[in-house]
Amino acid sequence: MQVGIDEKDLQTGKPALKTAPAKRPVTVRDLLRHTAGLTYGFFSDTLVDQEYRKARILSDLNLAEFVTHLTQIPLLYEPGTRWHYSVSVDVLGRLVEVLSGKPFDQFLQERIFTPLDMRDTGFYVPADKKDRFAKLYSPTKDGKIQQAVICATRQECVEKFPNAVPSYLEPPTLLSGGGGLVSTAYDYLRFCQMLLNKGQYDGKRLLSRKTVQLMSSDNLGTIPGMGPGAGFGLGFAISKAPGEAGMMGSPGEYNWGGAAGTRFWIDPQEELIGIFMIQILPHDGLNYGSEFRVLAYQAITD
Repeated sequence: MQVGIDEKDLQTGKPALKTAPAKRPVTVRDLLRHTAGLTYGFFSDTLVDQEYRKARILSDLNLAEFVTHLTQIPLLYEPGTRWHYSVSVDVLGRLVEVLSGKPFDQFLQERIFTPLDMRDTGFYVPADKKDRFAKLYSPTKDGKIQQAVICATRQECVEKFPNAVPSYLEPPTLLSGGGGLVSTAYDYLRFCQMLLNKGQYDGKRLLSRKTVQLMSSDNLGTIPGMGPGAGFGLGFAISKAPGEAGMMGSPGEYNWGGAAGTRFWIDPQEELIGIFMIQILPHDGLNYGSEFRVLAYQAITD
């Protein structure tokens, strides 16, 4: 038996993305502390994340094109109301370009990498250093590891994340401030030492002492989003109460990590820097970095 209903009159229960004007603008501080209301597009599956994927936000765009595309998509949250890890650091990369009048990679080279003698840090690995580039691995279903798949384009990387990664052997179109650099433990240490030294290293000052103090202080206050005992400064997580977090460390220690298992922390109280690199993507469920941290603190004797 057929019912006389035209298919054009049928509707599904697909939820709609409803929008409203933001109550205030996004600030630079919001971008630095991940309270801008932005998201990433592949760490979660909200309606806004789906729009990121449709717009191919993290595909082969330059930073100016990336920000233009991003402005056409609604925010996930009201600015300043919730911490949510996002592409805000990539937006900051474009802000650097606009304010300095220089490409993001050139600015980083002139203002950070060269003064700190970070000779092996950049957005790709030059041909003459290819043999030093560590391979990236991914876990298999049976608990082993295999070499990660190299994708042809950044869009393919986004679509297949975390099962495909760029080669990092050619200059990228998108100079990603949030996850685009390759480096070494030596270079990473020099950057961290500059922060531990309150903005200067080897006679060169990059930041003022008070700037580093503000960066490494909790900037969230009562804004939700981080776990127990943790806050967020201007660029990294802050340990407010190690006991609440259940993590060995010191109040005031600051840290962050990378998608392939890279971890770092800076503990001003102990004058300690920890850097851990493993090259496994995804590293979810692998506790090697946390175990390394525990061992480092357990080794402290007075």
